[in-house]
Amino acid sequence: MLSLSRSLLAVLTGLCLLAPLPAHAQDADSTDAPPLYRVETTDGQTLLGTIVSESDDTVVLDTRGVGVVRLPRAEIERMTRVDPDHFRDGTYWYPNPQSTRYLFAPNALGLPRGEGYYQNTWILLNNVNYGLSENLSVGAGTVPVFLFGVDALPLWVLPKVSVSGPQDRYHVAGGAVLGGVLGRDGGGTGLLYSSATVGSRDDNLTLGVGYGYTDGSLAETPLFNISGMTRISPSFYLLSENYVIPGDEGGTLISAGLRWAPENFAVDFALVRPLSESLDIVGLPWLGVTIPFGNGGASAAIRATG
Repeated sequence: MLSLSRSLLAVLTGLCLLAPLPAHAQDADSTDAPPLYRVETTDGQTLLGTIVSESDDTVVLDTRGVGVVRLPRAEIERMTRVDPDHFRDGTYWYPNPQSTRYLFAPNALGLPRGEGYYQNTWILLNNVNYGLSENLSVGAGTVPVFLFGVDALPLWVLPKVSVSGPQDRYHVAGGAVLGGVLGRDGGGTGLLYSSATVGSRDDNLTLGVGYGYTDGSLAETPLFNISGMTRISPSFYLLSENYVIPGDEGGTLISAGLRWAPENFAVDFALVRPLSESLDIVGLPWLGVTIPFGNGGASAAIRATG
């Protein structure tokens, strides 16, 4: 257990040291400054600026670099108010497209209402999640083993309830992985869990605990999850997802990874390693792809009406 503590401490300490300080260097952070908007046009242009005036037909925008422009509403695809924390040192940082999950494990942050994502890991592992409200999300997943001639289909459902505290820095959640196999008899297999997260959607640490179950029987030994994420640039994040099952029959699994996340997708690269003295490899590779979908945050976006 001592080697476990040292390994997890090294990984999570590195994440904390690399986490950027909150960015408040721009004028838009001031309460006296007009709000900044990001406007996407129907011909593919993206503009950042403040609204000078607007009518039912036109928006006049004072943009950064281009100056004042007049945009017909019919040519505006979407107009989104920019969170000041997403504008750092003169550069716009896109919202994290995979803020509620590490490599596989969820954190306690809620998936915003109307937003969802599809996640694929190594082609075979598939998950879809969707925010029903600011506090409730649901998902489902499968492995298409029928492609290999197997006459059964594993399925799981992923409900999750999340609550955030003051200033949106502290979060708690409870959820489950409710699994079963179509075409096979049995009471199902899954996991019931709770988690607590401190931090933002870009930089956070999570402690979770879960109990597995099979055919209605709950495991006596819990599973602990310690995970972290930190954003190091507009498109890159560092990740670590780690599991501990205490006791003589338990074990430990650690990981370290990198997420490349432009605006509309995310790709995770990681090495995953069981802590075992008999294992002579650095780690097993992990490759995952996430594609977000939905309204892109209805609470922050103003859809243009033609």
